[in-house]
Amino acid sequence: MADASSPTARALRALEILRTRPVTTAEELAERLGVTERAARRYVAILREAGVPVESARGRYGGYRLGRGTRLPPVVFTQAEALALVMAVLDGHPAATGAGDGAGDGAGDIVGAALGKVVRALPEAVGREAAALREHASAAPDRYSVRPDPALASELVAATADHRRVRLAYRSEAGAEWEAEVDPWAVVVRHGRWYLLCRSHRSDAVRTYRLDRIRAVERTGQGFAPPADLDPVATLEEHLGLGWEFDTRVVFDAPLAEVAPWVRPPMGRLSATGSGCVLVGSTGNPAMYAQEWLAAVPFPFTVEGGPELREAVSRVAARLGAAVAAPSLSAGTTRARPDRRR
Repeated sequence: MADASSPTARALRALEILRTRPVTTAEELAERLGVTERAARRYVAILREAGVPVESARGRYGGYRLGRGTRLPPVVFTQAEALALVMAVLDGHPAATGAGDGAGDGAGDIVGAALGKVVRALPEAVGREAAALREHASAAPDRYSVRPDPALASELVAATADHRRVRLAYRSEAGAEWEAEVDPWAVVVRHGRWYLLCRSHRSDAVRTYRLDRIRAVERTGQGFAPPADLDPVATLEEHLGLGWEFDTRVVFDAPLAEVAPWVRPPMGRLSATGSGCVLVGSTGNPAMYAQEWLAAVPFPFTVEGGPELREAVSRVAARLGAAVAAPSLSAGTTRARPDRRR
């Protein structure tokens, strides 16, 4: 690959900048390239000489822009960009590693196949290191991550961008199925899971739905206006612990300030009460709530509701209690004889 400071490399970089922006001034182009404005204009001239239609737009908001119908060359990656891309893909999608797949295509995995095409399209000097990183790096899968159907995710993102209401067919973790019309506010990726943050007209409330549990999406043609000050991630975390099938209420015998760092947003809302605090929320999986979330909180607590969570906590307590019960000698087991050589 040509040196990044060579005229050819900078001209290609200028083309990439122009491609990603509607209009770019000479000053902006120079700043992005790390050169003077005079040099930036020279790289534009090089592109024009090569047959790339770079137009000049005059006026207050003028600058350079690519003409219509421009046929662009393949995207050019620097070595750092290529390696960072491979690392990001493997971090979020361990199945895309090239180890053991023969052709290195991620056979049977569309993300791995796409990454393989990108790596093979890279210039040899860059592609060699990217391919080696992909082939020899090992990635442990996240057992909690779940990826939805790409076409369904794309449809929801498009409806979100267009502010169009949709009708969902949904299946809960327990297997219950229903349909609901929702205003899709945002699609949020959180800890390897994809969520739809929306306002449900079925329940007249803010809801969070797992994309991998959405069975179908259909636009209704009706528009909506999302909240003006919406923070998708913060709003999602605030509502993750609400609206599930089983209610939860846990009282902690410790100050709120001490308990709060141990309580994840999906567990519900934590508020002070007397000298302690109370956690109120809901869950679709009481067993997971008890053994993975509550058991990790290092403070005394009492489960006041609901009955499903109380039963789940009782099972966890019985299992852990049995693990430290005094061992009994099984039938046929003989006691060890004392060492009389002392």
